Amino acid sequence: MKKYILFDHDGVLVDTEFWYYKAGERALAEIGFTLDRDQYLRDMTQGLATWAQARAAGIDERTIGRQREVRNDYYQEYLRTEAIEIEGVVEALAELSKYVRMAIVTTSKRVDFEIIHEKRQIKQFMDFILAREDYDLAKPHPEPYLTGLKRLGATKEETLVVEDSSRGLNSAVAAGIDCAIVYNDFTKAHDFTQASYRIETLIELKDIIIDVT
Repeated sequence: MKKYILFDHDGVLVDTEFWYYKAGERALAEIGFTLDRDQYLRDMTQGLATWAQARAAGIDERTIGRQREVRNDYYQEYLRTEAIEIEGVVEALAELSKYVRMAIVTTSKRVDFEIIHEKRQIKQFMDFILAREDYDLAKPHPEPYLTGLKRLGATKEETLVVEDSSRGLNSAVAAGIDCAIVYNDFTKAHDFTQASYRIETLIELKDIIIDVT
């Protein structure tokens, strides 16, 4: 039985992956650049995503820096106005909390995370939140999940990571932690061959944590 779960956030607990992409697409369109979705998804696996294509096209860093701020504003607008709930998440967390301790390890900036959770019930089930400001190297580097293990006081064997992207999966694998991939339509084409489990919804984690010895 697993004793701890480390959750990714975007695409796992809230449906925000698409809106982050759309915010970047919108910001780049303002300077006449079309963000290619398929390339974005490939870049995302390396932790690059929005600005890699712009740099490759020769857009200068000053312009990128300006449009990054524009993207951030658009993203926060979407977080406040779009439907980003994933059905059944709160109910699943309530059930899982009877069996395991849980925490979130996210690449989201804390300001975005707090906007998302102003009126949601997810944080109450978590021991702590690690946002992007809480570690040096982002996924796919193992540091985020190793930091989470240390904070929990947990061993790798006792812990399960839940992710929706190959970037996050690679982070978990590099940290030596079993990883369950939950279905997300935006990242469904990623390579998940290293995943220990594949699930459709979070409530399926109950069977995994109880059955694993």
